[in-house]
Amino acid sequence: MRRIRKTVPAALLVLAAACAPSTGGGGSSATTGAKPLPAASVDASLDLDALVAAAKKEGSLLVYDSSGDIEEVAKAFTEKYGIRMEGVKSDTPQTAEKMTREHAADNVTIDAAMYEDGGVLVGRLIPQGVVRTWVPADLKDQIPEENRNPLLALSKATIFAYNSKLSPGGCPVKNIWDLTEKEWAGKLVMQDPLGKPTVLSFFTQLVMHGSDELEKAYQARYGKPLETEEQNAAWEWVKRVAANQPVLTGSDEDISGAVGAPSATDKKIGFMSISKFRNNEEKGYAQATCEGLDPFVGFSYPKYVAVAGKSKHPNAAKLYVRFIMTEEGVKHEIGEGGISGNSTVKPLVSPPGLTDWQGQLFHTDPKGLVADLQNRQVMSDFWRVNHS
Repeated sequence: MRRIRKTVPAALLVLAAACAPSTGGGGSSATTGAKPLPAASVDASLDLDALVAAAKKEGSLLVYDSSGDIEEVAKAFTEKYGIRMEGVKSDTPQTAEKMTREHAADNVTIDAAMYEDGGVLVGRLIPQGVVRTWVPADLKDQIPEENRNPLLALSKATIFAYNSKLSPGGCPVKNIWDLTEKEWAGKLVMQDPLGKPTVLSFFTQLVMHGSDELEKAYQARYGKPLETEEQNAAWEWVKRVAANQPVLTGSDEDISGAVGAPSATDKKIGFMSISKFRNNEEKGYAQATCEGLDPFVGFSYPKYVAVAGKSKHPNAAKLYVRFIMTEEGVKHEIGEGGISGNSTVKPLVSPPGLTDWQGQLFHTDPKGLVADLQNRQVMSDFWRVNHS
């Protein structure tokens, strides 16, 4: 039997309360104290020609995204509609701060944004009117109801990867608990959770609904039940990973270089976005997914699209939203793997070793996004204490 500490710090009890099942957009107000999201805006009908004409009169469009892929989206949008679109790569926290300041000053330059930080989106930006959700009426039936508010543009993934040339026999770690062992101390390379909302959300989501899988994986790895003084197996895994001194970076590009570059001589495991698998072709890297890793090879997370509440180019922003919800637009975002929020858009490709998106990944529960935001400080402090 697993040994549970009888006295739990008050801060952790806050997170425990948030673990209760939630319903509704981004989390139940009963369990998180959050207000229900404003309804998504859906025009009664959509005259696409009229929307294009109105967008052309506005003349231009500025969209922020955490991925450099937005530059390719911008090129495709401009070529298709003859409307100058600028796509800017910006970390999600900086985008949220800039849009909030612009909204407060009534000096809005960003017309729309792609958000990986669902907690901030549903917990702050939408309720404060900084951004709003608009669903194109002609695509509404192609977008599952659970994807409409906020509007899910696509799902991406962060996975554990290895250098396939240095380990031709497959991933050198077979169980996620291997990463807590001394032999892998300092050999896991990942983004700093304190600066990467999706990784921090992964940890809080694990605490809420991933503990059972981690506990079973521990039993499989060590042949005995987990004994822990932490609240559950997820807390224990996060603690051990932090204490094993992973190398923390500020970008997935740095992780990719450390793991898969041709000059790499030391076996490392990278916890990185699947978008960096493009380096295999573009830079001659040797990266592969840790296929078969127990209990999962990584996690999926939602990426939403929203329109600035005070956009000076609202029609162009709407046209962009519609564009990104089609295969023609989103293909530039999911070139290395991903799932569109539009059910009619088929997945394009996946990185080596990621063959079953649904079965191989731990999946972010969109109903827990507000809880993620509320419990972020608790998890940040926990990580900071154990990594120091």
